[in-house]
Amino acid sequence: MAAADAPLFSIDAATGKRLGDPLPVDGPAEVAAACAAADAAFDPFRMADHEVRARLLERIGDELVATGDVLIETAMRESGLPRARLEGERGRTVGQLRLFADVVRKGDWLERRIDLAMPDRQPLPRPDLRMRMIPLGPVAVFGASNFPLAFSTAGGDTASALAAGCPVVVKAHPAHPRTALLAAEAIGRAVAALGLPAGVFGQVQGPSAELGTALVRDPRIAAVGFTGSRGGGLALGRIAQERPVPIPVYAEMSSINPVVLLPQALQARAAAIGQGFAQSLTMGAGQFCTNPGLVLGIAGEELDAFCAAAGAAISDASAQVMLTDGIRDAYARHTTALARAEGVTVAATGALAGDERRASSMMLRTNAATFLANPRLHEEVFGPAGLVVACADADELAAVLRSLEGQLTATLHMAAEDLTAAQALLPILERKVGRILVNGWPTGVEVCDAMVHGGPFPATTDARTTSVGSLAIDRFLRPVCYQNFPQGLLPDDLAG
Repeated sequence: MAAADAPLFSIDAATGKRLGDPLPVDGPAEVAAACAAADAAFDPFRMADHEVRARLLERIGDELVATGDVLIETAMRESGLPRARLEGERGRTVGQLRLFADVVRKGDWLERRIDLAMPDRQPLPRPDLRMRMIPLGPVAVFGASNFPLAFSTAGGDTASALAAGCPVVVKAHPAHPRTALLAAEAIGRAVAALGLPAGVFGQVQGPSAELGTALVRDPRIAAVGFTGSRGGGLALGRIAQERPVPIPVYAEMSSINPVVLLPQALQARAAAIGQGFAQSLTMGAGQFCTNPGLVLGIAGEELDAFCAAAGAAISDASAQVMLTDGIRDAYARHTTALARAEGVTVAATGALAGDERRASSMMLRTNAATFLANPRLHEEVFGPAGLVVACADADELAAVLRSLEGQLTATLHMAAEDLTAAQALLPILERKVGRILVNGWPTGVEVCDAMVHGGPFPATTDARTTSVGSLAIDRFLRPVCYQNFPQGLLPDDLAG
């Protein structure tokens, strides 16, 4: 391990105190070594039987479970997240590993296409043409701050890249370094148990941004998976495009996830919807990329009733520990700026923080004219703050939706009588988001075949992709066509 100017400590999120001695910090030499090992492992790994990949993914899940309480308790200290949340997150992490094992076995990801030769075709014969998808190459994965298990070392980007046949080099998030080490050790044990080259998985750790820069610049890296801030994702994208050989960066970045309250739904159950909104907004201190940060409804008594119910629930919400000092400070700056913005009022706040490491929930209100005139109101606030926008009528509500950037999700709360209104909004929403919900809340992303956790920029850098669900494997594959190959030379996937 290389020495670095800045030490790396594990920090207790609730107290700010250091947990134990400083951890080893990697530098450019370690990045280069990890990438070289990944490159050397690429051909043996991608050419291994598909069953080997599937069993690797399942074994990683088994090793994470076998790590036991130490993994959960370490993640609790480093993130401030409660045990139940992290136990559920480990279950999700193991579940998505097993999902991708099933994906590998089914083989649909190969997208095989075969056009047999037509030697007698006129005016020209057609050659034998066969196509399959193959892995891109070693993938760099950046751990996320808000999901120390499911979107980090052993998370969805790692699982889908390994399923595709791509070795992975993870840049661990400095907010939970000991959790990352435990997860990396579990993956390493699984790789060794399957007899695969050690370079199938590697991880580097350090507090500086230069470490991630070196990883993306390494010529052996073929793609990048990232979950985090817009600034971080765009910076990595620029680095990737400035390389002599540019590579794709699949970044999931920012979203305010609009919630539309249609009139008949509001009239029938404003209070219940308000309470549900408050629960979704404050869950996990609002530190979800799918947090419902924007609510739209037609001005009137029904919207007021929604706000009253939501405000009461938010007022009762306890202040919660945030993941890091940086996230807490950014939340404080953004909510202060929102509260001071012209035409915006604070409708409700949660219990006072009491200490600088906790955040209070907040609901703010404005009207559509103010929202449309102030682009700053469209920006993500990472934390338990939501903005309710009162619209004069359905046309103004549609105008607000059209003004939004790309989003991960949009939600419609509707009754049967709102069907026509919902149909009018659906084409707008389809152009803006990756997932549209009806009568639910966007927090909570099911890991399954049909899930899309992506959306138009800036929700993600590539709206054609998803970072959750079986379709996530497509990010790390590319097509190859084989023309007039003899049977003995054809890959097994295309023979016959």
